Amino acid sequence: MARRKSGTNIFLVILFFIYLVALIYFVFFAEEYGRTEPASEFCYNLVPFQEIRRYIEYRAMIGIPSVILNLVGNIVAFIPFGFLLPMISPKERRAGMIFLLALELSLIIEVVQLFSYVGSFDVDDLILNTAGGLLGYGAYRAFHGIARKVF
Repeated sequence: MARRKSGTNIFLVILFFIYLVALIYFVFFAEEYGRTEPASEFCYNLVPFQEIRRYIEYRAMIGIPSVILNLVGNIVAFIPFGFLLPMISPKERRAGMIFLLALELSLIIEVVQLFSYVGSFDVDDLILNTAGGLLGYGAYRAFHGIARKVF
């Protein structure tokens, strides 16, 4: 039994690593998201919900696909983080810890974007990414509860 659990944990660690590599690729290098040309100046938003509100208000001009990509994409991008991390590490099985770690990872990404001129620092992305991490954690808790009853 311990052997199978160890093999599962190795698989989950590899899956988590692949997720992080894919996240880094899409955030910093994906051409389809305009990541080929760095900006010439710092771009940032420090006002909570300003960009979220702008995307919703101007959805007709921006286009629904862009709105979904930005708003839903920032949430969905962090769902695997909140789902996989508690499966890998017993220390990260509390909602508060997932909240802090998702916020920390998102903050690191946003700061690197700011100083590398790739993308922009957006406090709304911190909010959406952290919400995604918590949604992933909620999915983990639901999955874990069902798995305990079934297995």
